[in-house]
Order: sequence, then structure tokens, then C-alpha cells
Amino acid sequence: MTRIADLPAHSPENRPTPQTAPPPDSGKKVRFAALREREFRIYLIASALAMMGDNIEHVISYWVLFDRFHSPALGGFAILSHWLPFLFFSVYFGALADRYDPRRIMQIAMLMFMGVSLAWGLLLLTGTLELWHAAVLLMIHGMAGVLWGPGSQLLIHHLVGHEHLQSAVRLNSTSRTLGLLFGPAVGGGLMLILSPAVGLLVNAVVYVPLLFWLWKAPYTHPKREAQPARTAGMWETLSLLKKTPHGGTIVSMILLAGVTSFFVGSGVQPQMPEFANDLGAGEADMRYSVLLAASAAGAVIGGLLLESRGLLPANPRSAIVLAILWCMVMAGFAVSTSYPLSLALMLVAGFLNLTYGAMAQTLVQVHAPPALRGRLIGLYNLSANGLRAFSGITIGVLGGLIGIHWSLALSAMALLAACIALLAFAMRVR
Repeated sequence: MTRIADLPAHSPENRPTPQTAPPPDSGKKVRFAALREREFRIYLIASALAMMGDNIEHVISYWVLFDRFHSPALGGFAILSHWLPFLFFSVYFGALADRYDPRRIMQIAMLMFMGVSLAWGLLLLTGTLELWHAAVLLMIHGMAGVLWGPGSQLLIHHLVGHEHLQSAVRLNSTSRTLGLLFGPAVGGGLMLILSPAVGLLVNAVVYVPLLFWLWKAPYTHPKREAQPARTAGMWETLSLLKKTPHGGTIVSMILLAGVTSFFVGSGVQPQMPEFANDLGAGEADMRYSVLLAASAAGAVIGGLLLESRGLLPANPRSAIVLAILWCMVMAGFAVSTSYPLSLALMLVAGFLNLTYGAMAQTLVQVHAPPALRGRLIGLYNLSANGLRAFSGITIGVLGGLIGIHWSLALSAMALLAACIALLAFAMRVR
């Protein structure tokens, strides 16, 4: 069966080298370019369902943790167990995706997600859930998320090729954001209609479409005549990166992902109740829910708008300039005293966040040498996701001392300075 139009370009004989790889979406403004590939369309739907399942489990399990244990420390552990695995294991799991079939690695991750949902449900049904059970399940769930990432990014690269990679990354990010939007609503509905235990058991089924599709998904593992050093650590990867012709671009995009995650990252979401309260919306008010979802809604709207016009092709300076604009928007949100203005700023922030993030990821994948692509994706995930754990310090802990408005504003300004320095670096890189 003929797979996709660009299959010959991905065969070992015809695969472009890093020096001659074409730029993503070069020149042509093609609407929803990646959706031209049938297999990518299937993957996008199945992946969105899996992401929704991931968020359904978060919604129900976090409620169960609060209801059963009333432990703030366990709530903090839930956040750390989600992000710290990205910090410690992203590069190693990226190396696994380089060496082994990413489809099988993704299937292992799906089985881990399913197993965790089933275990939560059975422990709740039998009334045997204990604190250590919860801690173990949270850690397994976090590890599954890290394992899933590099394999999925390598697979979509294979499905659409270099030319439409930015479109695929942007659409994939948009579908994941849709999962973030619908996951809480579906999870809350399952709790109300079926109970938390049964809801978690049902949630395990949500991962089945992606698990099943991966069995026969088109993929030809590249044959590499010269394998890099078998070590897969971060420092070894960085030393190999120095020898690549586009190392400066890759480094600048990895650093961009890292500084934005470290200074702001996910630190705003846990503080949103206080921001909403200061803007005149109660914690349970509809205005709070709308404000909480505004960033995700902005990302979805922005992703669809950009794809419908084929706009903003990836390049390093554009990515950094968009991140600079994001810093300014977040600083504006920190000092805003108007609910309508704050809502508008969060919508714009979501759009900018998706746009510069998709650009950065695309540039890393396109310019990475094939033999290092998985581990460089892992290094990008380490920066983009693992460093989010520290945004709880830059905004949350610091906010406890000086107030969250000041902590967010200062973090955004520190990030702005870092982004300007990165822009100067990127302008020197050819």
C-alpha cells in the first residue's frame, strides 16, 4: 500500500542530510498542510483522545486525592511527579526513540496510562486505596508522559516530512490543547454520572484508538550506517550537537523553551483563583472558569487561524520575537485590574505561546541530524516541560513573599531580558 506522497524522501537512500534539509513549510502558504496526509489525520484524532484521557485522569485523581487524604503535600507531590520526570529522563527516552521503533515505545506509554487509570478505579472500587498507592500511580503516570513525547514527535515527522512539519507540530499542539479544554469537562461529567471509580475505569478505554492504530501505523525505521556514541546523557548529546551545522539554531530554540518554562511556565495556572478573586470573580464563579480556560482557548483559536492561512513560517528570530511579545502580555496580565482586559490578554497569551512553541519545536526537529533527532527532541522536552517545575518557585513561592502580581511581573521582566539576550545570539547565528 502506498503510504504518503513524500515516502521516497524518507527512505534511507533519499533522506536529506541536515545540511540540505529543506526549511519547514518553505515559501508556500498551504492551508492545514499536514492534514493532506491521511495517516496524520488519524493520528491527530487518536492523539487528541489520548491527551483528553490524560487530563480526565488528572481531574478525577486530583479530586480523589483531596477527598481521601486532604494532604497539601500530596498535592504538591502530584505536580512534581508530573514535571520532574521530564527533567530527569527526557534525553534518555529520546535516545530510546532514536534506537528503537517509536511506535512500540508509544504503545508502552499508552499501556502505562491505561494501567494507571484501571488501578485507580479498582483501588477505589475495593476501598483499598492508600497513600503509597497514590504516590506510585502518580509517578508511573508522569513517566508515561515523558516516554510518549519523543516517540510521538519522531512519528509525526515521519508522517509529514520536513516540508509540512511546522503545520503538523502546530496542529498537534492545538489538538493537545483541545484535550486540556475538554478533559476537565468530561472528567467532571464522568464523576457526577458514574462516580470517580467507574469514571477512571471508563477513561482507560480512551487510550485504545491510539494504541490500536500504532500497530499498523506507517513507519520505516531509518538505517544509520554511523551510529553516534551509545551514551545518551545530556552532556554527551550537547557535545555531539557542537559538531552539527545547525547547532546554534538548535541551542537557541532549546534555551528559549527552557527560559520561558523556568520563569513563567505553568506557574500562573495554580495562582489563577487569586488573580480571578482580585479581578472581582469568586473562585467558583463562571468568570473564574472562563479566565482559567482563556489561554487554552487562545491557543486553539490561534492554531486554527494560522493553519487556515498557512501563516508565520518557522525561523529562530520570529520565535524569539513572539516570545518577547508573550513576556509583555504576561506582564500586562500581572498588573491589570480590569477583568475584560485580563481575559483578552490571556487569549493573546495562549495564541503567542502556541505559536512560538510550535516554531521552536519545528526548528529543533528539522535541523537535528537524523541519528540525534530523538535525543535532541528529548533535550527540547527537558527544557520545555521539565523546567516548568521551577515556575512554581519563581511565581508561587516568590508570590507568597511579595504577592503574585509582583512575582509574575518580575518573572516576566526577567524572562524578557533573557529573550532579548537570546535574540542577540540568534541574530549572530547563520
